[in-house]
Amino acid sequence: MDENPIEIKSGELTLEGRLSRPSAAGSTSIRGAVVCHPHPLYGGSMDNNVVGAIVRALSSDGIATLRFNFRGVGRSGGVHGGGVEEMDDVRAAVARLASEENIDATVLAGYSFGARMALGTAPTISSIDTLIAVAPPISTPMGAPSLAGWNGRILLIAGDRDAFCAVADLEKFHREAGERSTIKIIAGADHFFGGFTDELERTIAKAIRPG
Repeated sequence: MDENPIEIKSGELTLEGRLSRPSAAGSTSIRGAVVCHPHPLYGGSMDNNVVGAIVRALSSDGIATLRFNFRGVGRSGGVHGGGVEEMDDVRAAVARLASEENIDATVLAGYSFGARMALGTAPTISSIDTLIAVAPPISTPMGAPSLAGWNGRILLIAGDRDAFCAVADLEKFHREAGERSTIKIIAGADHFFGGFTDELERTIAKAIRPG
């Protein structure tokens, strides 16, 4: 999997990202996914190990990926926006991916804070039909967003030792989302998936594979 540096305009800011295309894609239109990283104020960036696992899983299923740094992270301009302005960054990244030839930006994925940003932003982006939320911090004051009016597919994944995304809370969110939602719990994993990134990668790849 090769990733190439890319710039994303989010208002007056420029964000850094990395784009991957399946090597066998050719001239056929393919699905594309934006992948969002964990909390910027706690060391989160697009180089996070869980973000990498998500990118590899999607790439293995022939999906183009765009991971990026939120404002104020790495070489991305600006400062942390408290989880509000970051939603503008998500929308900008989806628009940038959609501008690529033969890529349909239909998937939005994220880990931890990034999962919360993806869940909160997806209903505002008409092209998104699939959400992948890894360890969304719904057992924290951030809580769970409303997905009212959005009818896309949702994949929820967490470890059973995650203090920030308790299984009971995730199962409640899953039930409220209805039949469009799939939930996967990885036994033994905590919020950071130490020692479990390979299993996470396999879980995502299997869950999103057609058929």
